[in-house]
Amino acid sequence: MNPRNIELLAPAKNADAGKAAINYGADAVYIGPEKFSARAAAGNSVSDIEKLASYAHMYNSRVYAALNTILFDNELEEARKLIHDLYSAGIDALIIQDMGILEMDLPPVSLHASTQAGNYSPERIKFLASAGFKRIVLARELSIEQVCTIRKSVTCELEFFIHGALCVSFSGSCYMSASAGGRSANRGECAQPCRKEWDLSAESGGVISHGHLLSTKDLNHTENIPELINAGIDSFKIEGRLKDIHYVKNITAHYRQTIDRVLEEKQELVRSSSGRVYFDFNPDPERTFNRGYTEYFLHGRTGSVSSFRSPKSTGKKTAAVTGINGKSFSVKADEPLHNGDGLTFTDSEGKLKGIRVNRVEGNKIFPLEMNSIYTGAVLYRNHDVMFEKTLDASRTERKIAVDMELTVKGHIVSLTLTDDDGLTISMDSPLTGEQSRSSTSAEEGIMRHLKKLGATMFISRNIKIEGVENIYIQPSILNDLRRRSTAALEQKRINEFSRTQIPFKKTSHHYPVDELDFTYNVSNSLARNFYERHGVKTIHPAFECSEENGNVPVMKTKLCIRYETGCCPKYHEDDRSNNLLFISDGRDRYMLVFNCPDCVMYVYTADKK
Repeated sequence: MNPRNIELLAPAKNADAGKAAINYGADAVYIGPEKFSARAAAGNSVSDIEKLASYAHMYNSRVYAALNTILFDNELEEARKLIHDLYSAGIDALIIQDMGILEMDLPPVSLHASTQAGNYSPERIKFLASAGFKRIVLARELSIEQVCTIRKSVTCELEFFIHGALCVSFSGSCYMSASAGGRSANRGECAQPCRKEWDLSAESGGVISHGHLLSTKDLNHTENIPELINAGIDSFKIEGRLKDIHYVKNITAHYRQTIDRVLEEKQELVRSSSGRVYFDFNPDPERTFNRGYTEYFLHGRTGSVSSFRSPKSTGKKTAAVTGINGKSFSVKADEPLHNGDGLTFTDSEGKLKGIRVNRVEGNKIFPLEMNSIYTGAVLYRNHDVMFEKTLDASRTERKIAVDMELTVKGHIVSLTLTDDDGLTISMDSPLTGEQSRSSTSAEEGIMRHLKKLGATMFISRNIKIEGVENIYIQPSILNDLRRRSTAALEQKRINEFSRTQIPFKKTSHHYPVDELDFTYNVSNSLARNFYERHGVKTIHPAFECSEENGNVPVMKTKLCIRYETGCCPKYHEDDRSNNLLFISDGRDRYMLVFNCPDCVMYVYTADKK
């Protein structure tokens, strides 16, 4: 029985971040091209993506291009050409949400159905798998039971988000940004109105609650990795194509170690790429950007998932204020604070406030501004200066183990390298034999020079030396052999990397429903053709293609404001649950509709001031 590959998938804002992710343990990275990516602010040239793919393939890591916006008719040909360019650049898969792409003349590239494609219904997922998708990126809202059910229904690869910022809406089903300001989330331009402050009020008037009512905590599935593996997840995805390189290094390293601990216990599981990472720091997810953590709904509705106080990074609990001393304050700290650290605390009104440390003297902190700090305040560090310096100076390396064999026959010295994946390279050099001129044995001297692999991607494992008795080999010969051999083996790893090639075949099996509303995001004629060929009778245009949408749901979410504010009829038995509720930002007002049997909340357009 072949071992099962487990993949750690990391984000890449750019090629440098992608290389860092690979160095710190990613089996694959996902990156957006200059156009048609759901993170428009994180676009990259085809040339940069090609360089990243070449680097990744040395480690048998993979690069996935996220071309996961909806497309308009006048963009279809440009998108088709871009897909072919990306394939020629070496990408291993294309992440998409627009079904119009399946009507194009495609290269034999693996297709991944983006979570933007609405992958939470088993029927939908089964349909997509049959339509030719090699992988489905599952909705973040799914429970472990739902994941298990989906796994039993399809044989394609399943990918699941395990860390990072959460879109409060079911992905692909949020139109609030497009409705409020014309910036469509399905076009990579979300303005994140969910992170704003909102007033919650009843139809009768009066503010019930105020805060960042639609802002969620960040996802963290560290403790759930074994369970998700058992449920059938193949790829574990870290969110963060807008995050900086410190986040990429720290979070990738954290999950590399977390997943490796599981793999060590289960011999039937293996990493999907090659090499081992040698870390020189201790990763800690709380030390980089986070709004507090949640496991979301993996085990049902088990507690609050919102970050009402602020959409900004909260940080790691670090100290408590023990006294105020004019322009400074005293703390009892769990760990040292440093000049330049950023600290957060909750004020008397429940809002998150921040201060910057200007100077530290023992247990006294001198901030740039006191900002209403008070005795008893619990401090969280959301900018850790020393940790970022540690990451900047980190010499963490990813290495491929090689066996080395050096032999001397006549006047020829040969060096053969064989790596972990069985690839072999041999190099020769002429030799003028001389008697050994050192008290150190010839083998010891040769071995010392062969082990100098520090600047390469390799690390020596076994070294075998033959035919060197009483032979002196000049260090320059040994160093030249080692350099040429490692360079040739690196190139061979790139050249012999094998991409999965899947010629796409159009299908015509029946779609689970006969009518598609605007939430299916059909925005071009090719997508319409796709669904019609699969038996759909009525197709409504995407929200972005309709001038008059009327009173429609602009968000579908599992975050329930009634639950979060303590008036859920199921969990709190609150008699206020029958009130018609609205949220308003002072300009736009939206009506909340609750589907309690499915535990889902809808946000409807209501009126604008």
